[in-house]
Amino acid sequence: MQTKLKLTTKRGLFGTAAALAATGFFALSGMASAEAVSQQTYDKSDLILVTTVINATNPYMASWIEGSKALGEKLGLPVEIVQSNGSSQTELAGIQALAAKGKKIVLVTNPLAASDVPAIANTVKQNGGYMVVWWNMPPNYEPKDVGDNFVAFGTYNGVTAGECGAKGLIEAMGGKGGIIALPGVLDSTVSQERYAGLLNVMKNYPDVKLLDTQPANWDQAIALKTTQQLIAKYGDQIDGVWTADDGMLLGAYEAVKKADMIGDVKFSGEGAYPPVIDLMVNQPDGDVVAASSFHRGYKAAATGLLIAYKAAIGEINISAMSADQRHGQYGIDCVTPENAANFQANGGIDPAWLDKLIADPFMDLVGGAVEAPKS
Repeated sequence: MQTKLKLTTKRGLFGTAAALAATGFFALSGMASAEAVSQQTYDKSDLILVTTVINATNPYMASWIEGSKALGEKLGLPVEIVQSNGSSQTELAGIQALAAKGKKIVLVTNPLAASDVPAIANTVKQNGGYMVVWWNMPPNYEPKDVGDNFVAFGTYNGVTAGECGAKGLIEAMGGKGGIIALPGVLDSTVSQERYAGLLNVMKNYPDVKLLDTQPANWDQAIALKTTQQLIAKYGDQIDGVWTADDGMLLGAYEAVKKADMIGDVKFSGEGAYPPVIDLMVNQPDGDVVAASSFHRGYKAAATGLLIAYKAAIGEINISAMSADQRHGQYGIDCVTPENAANFQANGGIDPAWLDKLIADPFMDLVGGAVEAPKS
């Protein structure tokens, strides 16, 4: 049985999902019908599909590229990939170069930092294209306020994802001991949310101490080096490693194993990447990976790119989209060693999922904006 995470939204638990079912898909989704759409639309041949990632080595981002390309194949359009490689300037320059080629951009972006979004939105607006942003966006900066060219913002609930990993980790530690935490990028909305989830859970475990917090930039190699430095500092005080992403979990895992501490330290991550699922199921070094939340870059990228594409060709009427569709969260699962085998086949993705998505681009939407973490 899969463990569903409780999603906290501004409209109550799963309130929007119920509204989707009750209201009917076409009425709520903004899909074009006989009513004319309000935005500028284009022929498919006028469009260029673009996807951006922070890097291509992180398993989540590799999955993101895979999902973008799979959708492009279904739509009969090639996909241009922009890698920021840790540089906001490189990210923006890549998008601007594609915008200058003359075709209208259909963009899904996983931006390096929240502060990158306004400049990206301005580039897309000047081009006349459409974009969907995942994960990072400045506070009080909303698609509806920017205009039609910024179709939607999507995310998974970072707070509940961080809580999933933290609860599984601390329970595996027996409710006591020292933890080191590896968030992603400091200027990252979702990294902040996931870290808030860790702190939320720790309030219930007074015998757990947070030894240190060091951001590892969503990078496995940086996580390896950072964990080695923290091992040198804290040694056997470390009983658990909480990470905001499974790529960083894998780096930390390698560092702990090299230090010959692997049987004494528990881990949690986020993303339920296939190598981490395999560690949970096969347990080559024992039952040490405690939890991770399941979603895929494949799904996020394909969903965002499809929504932007359907807006560009007039199959989504932006003015008719609900508030949750323009800024919403999508469903995730909490994965533990007990249910991890359910997520092994095909990367945990239903082979029919993409065809279902094309018919209903909002099928995985479960709620509105994630509530800000409470201090």
